[in-house]
Amino acid sequence: MIRFYNGRTLRFGGGMRVTEDEVWTDGGVISYVGQTPETLPAFEREIDLKGDLLLPGFKDAHTHTAMTFLRSYADDMPLQDWLYKQVFPNEAKLTPEMVYTFTRLGIMEYLSSGITASFDMYVKNDAYAAANIDSGFRTVICSGLNNFDADPENIEREYLKFNSLHELVSYRLGIHAEYTTCMERMRYAAELSHKYKAPSYTHLCETKAEVEGCIERYGMTPPQLLDSIGFFDYGGGGFHCVWMSEEDIDLFARKKLWAVTNPCSNLKLASGVAPLDRLARAGVPLAIGTDGAASNNALDFFREMYLASTLQKVTQEDAAAGGADRVLEMACVGGARAIGLDDCDDIAAGKRADLIVLNLRRPNMQPLHNIPRNIVYAGSKENVRLTMVNGRVLYENGEFFIGEEPEKIYEKANAEIKRCIR
Repeated sequence: MIRFYNGRTLRFGGGMRVTEDEVWTDGGVISYVGQTPETLPAFEREIDLKGDLLLPGFKDAHTHTAMTFLRSYADDMPLQDWLYKQVFPNEAKLTPEMVYTFTRLGIMEYLSSGITASFDMYVKNDAYAAANIDSGFRTVICSGLNNFDADPENIEREYLKFNSLHELVSYRLGIHAEYTTCMERMRYAAELSHKYKAPSYTHLCETKAEVEGCIERYGMTPPQLLDSIGFFDYGGGGFHCVWMSEEDIDLFARKKLWAVTNPCSNLKLASGVAPLDRLARAGVPLAIGTDGAASNNALDFFREMYLASTLQKVTQEDAAAGGADRVLEMACVGGARAIGLDDCDDIAAGKRADLIVLNLRRPNMQPLHNIPRNIVYAGSKENVRLTMVNGRVLYENGEFFIGEEPEKIYEKANAEIKRCIR
């Protein structure tokens, strides 16, 4: 058992609040939350928070982890050129060993940013899953079915395999995007969703050109098209959700589909700004993702939260828009529920011990007028003191505990990049 005491705890159940409760973990589960009892059990470790803040970790609800290999390589290009001229050709060269190494690199960045789980759509999923398991990190894999897949039926085999492989790994159905997936394969994905009564996800309404192209091909926007073939009959959602019509928003609200915003990537690729306040007012559930390091270029949730809030203010010309409290809830709670990790969404007995400690004794966190808003508007990776996943401390005070030394991972990653990108 591990004890966190003498600090603050940020909880979301029953309304967001900061308490002085202490928290105990037992294995991968939170076993106690409350005031210090008169008699204490024996603990494996006791962590004095010294006034710092314990909260549920951030959930990266859309990413491509192994794209760390293209960080700062394919920059300053429009999305379609970036994707078809740089990303796809280089991804075709990836080996399982490369994906394993580049994923380990990405996991380190997640941990130092307070991220405790990812929702990843990429390639070579056996190697990807192994990298997460070996690191002790939690992930949900999202299938990215598209026209380039040699065997589209593999996503069903992966769905069954990865949902029973390991407690840190699960799998959700999806397609890469309407514009990369033919109708036959989109219908197949929808049929799988019906077969397993499972939610489905995809890149959606990321750019104006994407939406216009879909309307030209099918006479409908991407959300309307996918809904027409039953793709969303069991829930799910879309990544980006920038160019959403009122009808699209109504559809998402009616079916409770998750809209996952990726503000840094959407800015860097000049895709636009997702209408988060409009979505929220309509009742659409919201989460946040980083997208990959090729389009971001960082896997930094503090940047994402800040931009998710402030971009609403500038686009609406209203400083009251994009409330910080809602953004923080999107990062911790929304992200967990969007990707099926409902037992990782809060600090409460019985929930998974996926926790982070933020150092409040740094200049950017003082004074403590409002801690949640400090996190969104002033917080940074320098405040991440500790990251725990499934009851294991994987990052603490700048050190990683993922089974391999950082320098070895950096060395391997740079060697693999030389092999892949010539």
